Amino acid sequence: MTSEEGNVSVSFLPCATAKLLNVHLHAAIRDTIFEDCHMDSPRQVKNLNREPKRTPNRPSNPPQKDAYARLLSQHSSSKFTQYLEQYAKDTAFPREANWPSPLVKAQSDRQNIPQKQRDQVHNDFSDSSDFSPSSIKSKGEESSLSLYMEKLSTRTAQQDFERKQGVSDRQRCGQRRDTATSQDGDVESGEELGSLKANESKKHQKQQQRKTKDLNKDGASKETDSFVACPHSPNTAGTSGQEQEKMKKSKKKKAHSRQPEEDRSGEGPFQSGVYTPMSRQKFPSASCANSPADKGKTRGPRASKRPVFEPYMTLEEVSHGLKRGELIQGKLRINPKKYHEGFIPSPDDGRDIFLDGIVARNRALNDDIVVVRILPREQWKVVRSDTEYEGTSESDTQKESMGPTVQKKTTERTPRPAGIEDDQCSDQDELIRQLQNPTLTDTEIGEHLEDPSTPRPNGEILQKTAKVVYIVEKKHSRAVTGFLKFLTDKPFAMLSPVDHRVPRINVLLDDCPEDFRYRSADYTNTLFICRITNWPADSNFAEGQLAKMLGQAGEIEPETEGILLEYGVDLSEFSDEVLNCLPKNLPWTIPAEEMSKRRDLRKECIFTIDPSTARDLDDALSCKQLPDGNFEVGVHIADVSYFLEEDNALDLIASHRATSVYMVQKVIPMLPRLLCEELCSLNPRTDRLTFSVIWTITPEGKILSEWFGRSVICSCVKLSYDHAQSMIEAPEKMFTAEELPLVHHLHPIDEIHEAVLNLHFIAKNLRAQRVTGGALRLEQLKLSFTLDKETMMPQGCYIYQYRDSNKLVEEFMLLANIATAHHIHKRFPQLALLRRHPPPKAKMMDELQELCDQLGINMDLSSAGALNKSLNTSLGDDNYTAARKEVLTHMCSRPMQMALYFCTGVHKDVQLFKHYALNVPLYTHFTSPIRRYADIVVHRLLASSLGCGPSLGLSTEEVEKRASHCNDRKTVSKRVQDLSSELFFGVFVKDCGPLESEAMVMGVLDQSFDVLVLSYRVQKRIYCKSVVGLDSFRHRKVGKTSELTLVWTAKDRETTPVEQVISIFTLVEVQLKADGAPMKYSAVLKRPEENKSDNKMC
Repeated sequence: MTSEEGNVSVSFLPCATAKLLNVHLHAAIRDTIFEDCHMDSPRQVKNLNREPKRTPNRPSNPPQKDAYARLLSQHSSSKFTQYLEQYAKDTAFPREANWPSPLVKAQSDRQNIPQKQRDQVHNDFSDSSDFSPSSIKSKGEESSLSLYMEKLSTRTAQQDFERKQGVSDRQRCGQRRDTATSQDGDVESGEELGSLKANESKKHQKQQQRKTKDLNKDGASKETDSFVACPHSPNTAGTSGQEQEKMKKSKKKKAHSRQPEEDRSGEGPFQSGVYTPMSRQKFPSASCANSPADKGKTRGPRASKRPVFEPYMTLEEVSHGLKRGELIQGKLRINPKKYHEGFIPSPDDGRDIFLDGIVARNRALNDDIVVVRILPREQWKVVRSDTEYEGTSESDTQKESMGPTVQKKTTERTPRPAGIEDDQCSDQDELIRQLQNPTLTDTEIGEHLEDPSTPRPNGEILQKTAKVVYIVEKKHSRAVTGFLKFLTDKPFAMLSPVDHRVPRINVLLDDCPEDFRYRSADYTNTLFICRITNWPADSNFAEGQLAKMLGQAGEIEPETEGILLEYGVDLSEFSDEVLNCLPKNLPWTIPAEEMSKRRDLRKECIFTIDPSTARDLDDALSCKQLPDGNFEVGVHIADVSYFLEEDNALDLIASHRATSVYMVQKVIPMLPRLLCEELCSLNPRTDRLTFSVIWTITPEGKILSEWFGRSVICSCVKLSYDHAQSMIEAPEKMFTAEELPLVHHLHPIDEIHEAVLNLHFIAKNLRAQRVTGGALRLEQLKLSFTLDKETMMPQGCYIYQYRDSNKLVEEFMLLANIATAHHIHKRFPQLALLRRHPPPKAKMMDELQELCDQLGINMDLSSAGALNKSLNTSLGDDNYTAARKEVLTHMCSRPMQMALYFCTGVHKDVQLFKHYALNVPLYTHFTSPIRRYADIVVHRLLASSLGCGPSLGLSTEEVEKRASHCNDRKTVSKRVQDLSSELFFGVFVKDCGPLESEAMVMGVLDQSFDVLVLSYRVQKRIYCKSVVGLDSFRHRKVGKTSELTLVWTAKDRETTPVEQVISIFTLVEVQLKADGAPMKYSAVLKRPEENKSDNKMC
């Protein structure tokens, strides 16, 4: 999750299909003032002290005189006199067009600019349409003089002074604008033309300073417009028009000869809602803006195209740079609410590294694995306190309980880099493996880069900034959901993505529906899915091909399909080749030969406990008391690996999907339904193949013995969590057959009831042991829905209760996973697929500790166990204890890293195997092979170790690759599940709202605050400027805590305004109302009752 500057901030529950369920818990206070935006493009900075812009329609003399007078006050008379003398010489003795003046040379020398780059700078000045000799002359010598002195003064006086005073780059330069969009998100012209306005803000002067330091030898610039703020040196004024035309033609020739650096796929026409490939057409080039700051501006006809993005480094350069510690590899995360802000994790476990704007991201998209180069220290971002660092923790992007299912990512495969052909694989594959598993340690990288975290005397801290130099792997699917916009007199339409982190996309009209160019208004509310095929280096816009027309925005099925396609979820039916791998003779029975190889447990009292709607039953439990008073407890898991022959078509599709994807109204299964719901599912009263772990265990939870093996069971009943909970809550009750599902005749209901009670008793002891041993669970409540059986529309919603029956099942699944991890690691120390959870980031935990201390909360964050104890004992005991705990849980989630699958042979340090939240040395996933491919790999390892299955046909590197892919798909599955829930809740608010609820404040910024809506456990941001009835508000920050005081307008002349203080844990009343946009809703703050005082909880 990321914070933001000024009053623009990131919500804890971002909207639409791109929300990150993250929690931002500290304020961002900056001197620069921005307007709120919600969020298509950032707005320009309002700087009252800034020199007004000069435009062609504004008389030049008055502002020139103002600038002249201001410059005189900033410079010594000797320096100014020196310039006048030099300028007189220049005008008297014109030099060649490509020879810089001594003053320009001196300025370049002071900035250490190579001569070749200086020449490039002057050529760029000469090539600008607004800076021709004639235009300079027409403006008069005083104009040229003022412009040049303004450029000269920027570095020598004002910026240096501001740096000494701790003024950040962003405060001087204002907000960057990275795509050519208007404020409401619409494209103003449909294409970017190349000419530039003459006089830009001081922001562009700053960018020019950066550019001259960072130019590559080829002279290509990532932000060529940053030259605009700089006037010509006198030698440029002497350049002839003919020479300028030559330079223009040369630049145009170079631009047209540049090869695109993104892979292209074919484009296709629209046919019946689906777009099929057509012969490849050349996409018409749209002249592009040369700087993010110039978006939306009208360009002149004389401009030439210049690169917006720098060329990528070669694979060899990247490999060497990573080894030397000059480059850093990481996963790119882009703020969904302020899409110009990107971040990658710092390798030294410090602050996230900041990437400012799409130019710095260099065409990389969210979740891509990128390589970045740290920018010079003077370009680092200045933040005013520890809590104002921009960037999200890994846990923010994957908000999930820190129990056994914490998850994250690694890499799975590497795409073809730009300029590298598919058949060049041997050496490059080795380099790619080096990139994905760099040998440079975090410590080495940390030593190479200076730690900027030490606060300055004024409390400011530097945050490292970087730019992308290479994309290792395009994790983003490049599939985009959006709306198609018709552009007059253009051969292409514009796709405006729902997710603003993705660029706008030019789509050929021939690829659009046949009647789109004549009836474009009919498609205003129609959702399309488009695939990005190319993103030229000289354009802010990508190029793409429409894949499908989804349907009307705001309807559940089109929106759901868009989510699935955008996140690369495989929706296709299983092919005949895959289905041919399934058993042919149905109904299928276990072969006698297979039965003889297994332990027969069919007469044991074994049952399943699952959600009432579950169809894929992959785990069952058994418990019988032994004569000595101990218990024999079994966990029985569906033996999916029996039906999946390694490397056949079925196994390949399962490994590709890697996980089932659960949405509110449907499931996208990993395996064909014949396996998921029939042959592998442990359905009641049916013989099924299983893998079993059976322990002899004392009532206190001490394990005496353990057995692993393949088995066959016959479940006696399918219990729901509700059934099991009823048994736990009524231990003396005699349940009747009518109160439970059909039970196998061999096992009476009382036997099943007793087994459930015994399991519950043992589970409580096991949990107590884990908690005492230092385990942590960050429990976050989940919103569930009741659906109409015919329409599948939401009829109601409720908070899912995590009860003792859920904890019972979880405890034995954890026990089985831990036992299996130790078993396979002992047998295959170089090949075992395990799951690790790194400890939280220490610096962020220190800051959280300081924040809790200031809030008066007694929190011990020294270990997982200490944190768990604090969460359960430090928040009082009243009606709002659970709410305060949930708010604090979100705060504690930020520093957490995500758990991930890995192969033990890749990591040499066994200490890295540990699972922080569970506080166990080894952990894996064994208990859900129907819906997780990682579990199937573990089953194969287990079978091989027991001699009841073939050896695993994978190397260490191949296991690691499978683990990485499982991490990626698990992350996607969780994200899609969350988006589905948000989609249904948006529909529910629209159909049943407005909804009234209490809410608790989770975080406070300078012009907004975040709340947890208690009735529905959703998180929303409330912007003070949008609150109806609010007269004014003020912000105050003490240490790391922020506080807003809202002043409500008096109801009448006889009453005084009401003040409401907003801080963390404050209770407020909100109303959830549907917005005008499909599926979106907002939280409206209600006026407080006058007889109520502040409801601050801590």
